[in-house]
Amino acid sequence: MDRRRFLRLSVATGALLALPVAVSRQAFAAALPSAITDFSALDLSAAIRAKEVSCVEVMQAYLTHIHRVNPTYNAIVSLVDDDSLLQQARQADRELAAGNYAGWMHGMPHAAKDLTAVAGLVYTSGSPMYADRIADRDASWVTRVRNSGAIFIGKTNSPEFGLGSQTYNPVFGATGSACRPDLTAGGSSGGAASGLGTHMLPVADGSDMMGSLRNPGAFNNVIGFRPSAGSMNDTPPSSLPLSTGGPMGRNTADTIQLLNTMRPEPITGDFTPLNLRGVNIGWLGDLDGYLTMETGILPLCEEALDSVAEAGAEVDATQLRFDPSDLWECWTTLRHSGRANMLDFYNNPQTKALLKPELIWEIEQGMAMTDADVERAQGIRTRWLAELDRLFGDYDFLVLPTAQVFPFSKDVHWPKYIGLREMDTYHRWMEVVILGSLGGLPIINVPVGFDAGGRPMGMQVMGRYGDDKRVLEFGLAYEQRNDFLGQRPALG
Repeated sequence: MDRRRFLRLSVATGALLALPVAVSRQAFAAALPSAITDFSALDLSAAIRAKEVSCVEVMQAYLTHIHRVNPTYNAIVSLVDDDSLLQQARQADRELAAGNYAGWMHGMPHAAKDLTAVAGLVYTSGSPMYADRIADRDASWVTRVRNSGAIFIGKTNSPEFGLGSQTYNPVFGATGSACRPDLTAGGSSGGAASGLGTHMLPVADGSDMMGSLRNPGAFNNVIGFRPSAGSMNDTPPSSLPLSTGGPMGRNTADTIQLLNTMRPEPITGDFTPLNLRGVNIGWLGDLDGYLTMETGILPLCEEALDSVAEAGAEVDATQLRFDPSDLWECWTTLRHSGRANMLDFYNNPQTKALLKPELIWEIEQGMAMTDADVERAQGIRTRWLAELDRLFGDYDFLVLPTAQVFPFSKDVHWPKYIGLREMDTYHRWMEVVILGSLGGLPIINVPVGFDAGGRPMGMQVMGRYGDDKRVLEFGLAYEQRNDFLGQRPALG
């Protein structure tokens, strides 16, 4: 990419070419926020390394864009002051001029999810108890991203302690979808996905227990990838964890690059779009009517799968040989029993008063669990892993919608109904994601388009445990068949 091509990418080319030579590079970048912030992460990285655009230009463009857009979406919180960030960008330029290239994120702005420690930055976890907490060290993957040259500009908004698929908290408020800021960005990586979808970030990190990378990906029309459980840990876990960190991107290639930066051990080998001819896909839909879906979701997914079938894939409707209600029992037991680490908050009247009702309920559910309950849940999970082995004996990938509802008002904490069915818990409306979470599977959310009201949706593509590379290569191939990621809304 040469400088002339870079200029042609700007929507303000004519005006920029008329600028006098004396205009500073910083002012030049401020006039080009759309061009610079619209670069994919990999293209931006290449432009920085080739010195076609300076780190200062990049930072100024992103800050200009953030100051204009973020008040509407509330995706980025605890933003570092401009002077400090521009000083860091100038230092990155000096290092590059001296031949000291840190890595593919050299000089690129990055904001970590507010559940993650970044040394020197506010670290609230969305809780008023920690509104003023400053992290004294980096999380391990943050160190890897920093060592790749990223400049941490702040944090991305998250629900309180990451609980719930709607990003709101009493510290920073609610985050709006990149597609429609009056609607929720999903969660718990909602700030990350909204910041990515509005082009306030080149790439974004998040974490996923109950769809927290997938649901925001769908609600913001971006890629969200949940890696195989345990693969992001610095030391191997003793069992399959329910939660994992992972990357998000404006496209699959950017997502892959961030994944390999976050992982303790990068995935080796080249990534190429998967040849879809002969690939067997099991479409699970709404689990034969077990899951209630908002009208319009299933047709969008089925139309997207038609495009995959046109490339030669075999797409078959299939069903589980398993009672889905057992999965819900297993999920809630294991999830709620894990709240024992929050008992100190619950038992202290001062901190209990600061917890949201849904968290108090989860802690109380966990307190009621017995060893026999947990043992039964673990038995269900073992049987589920065997069922997944059976399904993957027939199919290369299993596919489900990413959510059971389209994005809803960000002023609503959670949907009380889907159609006529009442949701009996605050997380029941995201039951569709637990199949992959309990299996510890690698899962990519890919977009499937929009309803008539401009609300986005996605579908989960699940692969065998440990087959992260192939799932991501499916994502690359899927992008060749669809242009949903290129459908960006006018920003509010």
